[in-house]
Amino acid sequence: MADVAQQPRDRWRGGIGDARDAVLAAVVGVFVVLTTALESLAPIAFRGVPALGWLLMVVGSAALAWRRRFPVTVGVVTLVASMIYYPAVNPDGALLVTPLIALYTVAATGRLAAAVVLGAVAAVGTGLGELGTEADPLGDAGLFLLISWLVAVVAVGGVAYTRERGRDEALRNRATEERLRIARELHDVLGHNISLINVQAGAALHGLARDPGPSSSELATEALTAIKDTSREALRELRATLGVLRQVDDTAPTAPAPGLRTLEALVERTRAVGLDVDLHTAGDPVPLPPAVDVAAYRIVQEALTNVTRHARAGAVVVRVGYGRDDVTVDVQDDGRGGPVGAGSGIEGMRARAGALGGTLSAGERLEGGFRVTACIPYREAGR
Repeated sequence: MADVAQQPRDRWRGGIGDARDAVLAAVVGVFVVLTTALESLAPIAFRGVPALGWLLMVVGSAALAWRRRFPVTVGVVTLVASMIYYPAVNPDGALLVTPLIALYTVAATGRLAAAVVLGAVAAVGTGLGELGTEADPLGDAGLFLLISWLVAVVAVGGVAYTRERGRDEALRNRATEERLRIARELHDVLGHNISLINVQAGAALHGLARDPGPSSSELATEALTAIKDTSREALRELRATLGVLRQVDDTAPTAPAPGLRTLEALVERTRAVGLDVDLHTAGDPVPLPPAVDVAAYRIVQEALTNVTRHARAGAVVVRVGYGRDDVTVDVQDDGRGGPVGAGSGIEGMRARAGALGGTLSAGERLEGGFRVTACIPYREAGR
């Protein structure tokens, strides 16, 4: 990944930027010529402008065509051209606008130190030039105004760079959050079903190895049937998830999104591996916002996955409670309890709940086993 500071700079370079800068250089050149003509009161012949003046006007204005590619170099060229032009050429013109534009560009591309140095050189050079002339063409007010302009363009350019960098950072954070969301979704979709398949296949193989008789064949048939159903469900959810990620279909997905209303099917698949799972619902079920519904379902799914993988439990109790403003899901098992491993997905569940303003707690039960409880507000999420 490119360096964070380089991204706003690179956005200024190449292609359309070069064409716009060429147009800007041409417009500035015409403006400088016209202001010089008006200053000389000879708009047709320009007899008062020496050849050096014309050369410096052309160099200073034309340099702006490369301001995005070589901002510091253009800043130096325009500044030197102006510092030579004003003491040596009479009448004056608006060539000063070229270093102002260049200074803004230097700051806006993230080279704030270079912009400050160039601005300071311009301010000091202008002040020394005023002290060295008896005519004092700018005066105190003019000198103050010029220095104010130098400070202003550097400051505005720095603010533009900071804002651009903040936008890039926000986009990067959004992309990171989306990647994490996709990773959690795929983990939940695949992890639970593959864990069930693994347990069912292991049970069938163990039964066949221990007793290759008819009873084991029946057990193997049941396990293979459960594996078939579980793998079909895994493929369905995986296709649905990938379809959303690809965004290739114009039609809406036909399969419903997972939610608490499909919790019974999840429990049935978990029972197929030999776990005694009880599902209880408290309160009046209410329509939940999709994000809350999916998050609650995924938390229960991940908790059941942990039970089948790690707990060595015989019974699990799943409770869903509908409150006035929030929904609570609670999963308790009678397994071995103990610390949960890094791959158990607790942090992912906590992140799901936290993203919706909810909380999640997970830990050993005093009477043995493990417990996961999540409380997610749905009134605020709905708004």
